[in-house]
Amino acid sequence: MTHKLCLLGATGSIGASTLAVLRQHPERFELTAVTAHSNVEQLLAICQEFVPQIAVMVDEHAARRLTAALANSSTTVLCGAEAVAEVAADASSDTVMAAIVGGAGLLPTFAAVNAGKRVLLANKEALVMSGQLFIDAAATSGAQILPVDSEHNAIFQCLPAAAQDQLGHCDLAAAGIHKILLTGSGGPFRELALTELAQQTPAAACAHPNWDMGQKISVDSATMMNKGLEYIEARWLFNCTAQQLDVVLHPQSVIHSMVSYVDGSVLAQMGQPDMRTPIAHCLSYPERVLSGVEPLDFLSIGNLSFAAADSTRYPCLDLAMKACWQGQWATTALNAANEVAVAAFLSEQIKFTSIATICSAVIERVQQASNVAKLNSIEAILSLDEQARAYARERIKQVETC
Repeated sequence: MTHKLCLLGATGSIGASTLAVLRQHPERFELTAVTAHSNVEQLLAICQEFVPQIAVMVDEHAARRLTAALANSSTTVLCGAEAVAEVAADASSDTVMAAIVGGAGLLPTFAAVNAGKRVLLANKEALVMSGQLFIDAAATSGAQILPVDSEHNAIFQCLPAAAQDQLGHCDLAAAGIHKILLTGSGGPFRELALTELAQQTPAAACAHPNWDMGQKISVDSATMMNKGLEYIEARWLFNCTAQQLDVVLHPQSVIHSMVSYVDGSVLAQMGQPDMRTPIAHCLSYPERVLSGVEPLDFLSIGNLSFAAADSTRYPCLDLAMKACWQGQWATTALNAANEVAVAAFLSEQIKFTSIATICSAVIERVQQASNVAKLNSIEAILSLDEQARAYARERIKQVETC
């Protein structure tokens, strides 16, 4: 069977890894639609190579340029954020790779779920922002959710088949599971003196020791907000309680996550730190295909080490874990504040340590200013998201610049 794939966020790092896997299996996957924000040159190259039916650029000027460049192609170019959501739900594809970074990925990912697609979930914010609404929508439409994040994909692979088939509603205790263990490298500042954190530059924060990622995710890894968002995702994907979910530092990034069972067994998924592995797993599930990633050479790995995550070093992780159990309002506000704060740090408006300060202040203000209990629609969530971003921008003006 040939799967028809819509690739949301085609010009990002997950998009590039997805295309690398597709090149190895042209007989199994047909790329029918691609989207990007404004990177015309990269999306043009993708369209020339794969000739999708539809290409969407969010930016209007970029869409005009791409339309002109593809004048003699069979690819139809569309424009705007609404078109991204429309193509995610379009019948031209049966599978959607949701790889748009940030809150911008919420609506198109939700559209794919509502359309009953096979959704390969690489967009963290869909679950962080909409949680129960997202899980309920998948159950209603019959959409199949497969987790692409290396940690969640690792957990998924270590679950029994019955739990795999019930993502969002699985009963971990009934499956004999004691705890899910999310692993994280600790980022580039894991051993840095705490007194030096405030002076770290965007370039230093983006220099991840193990993974090749985009700037925003790299900064999130340095603060460990990335792990915090994954913690929130795991809560929804695997229907965890607080007692069934934990975070463990693992600097080598060889074990991508673990599942501990009540009989004392611990199953761990191991592999190179390369996103092609979980992408290939999701694309071909329940089969397995070549990803282009070499198997681990255990004789060259050396030692594997583990440690607890220090909340003093990683206050963003602590904020996210607390927000997870405070409610949807808290995780939505946290995600919005973090996106604004990280963008400000990357443009050198604020210090590295101010990211956590801003996020904490926004959560507190949202709790005081809003009716936080009533987030029962995507519209309500997006309204709170906008409000939290406004609060974050106000707070940025008050903090000391780098």
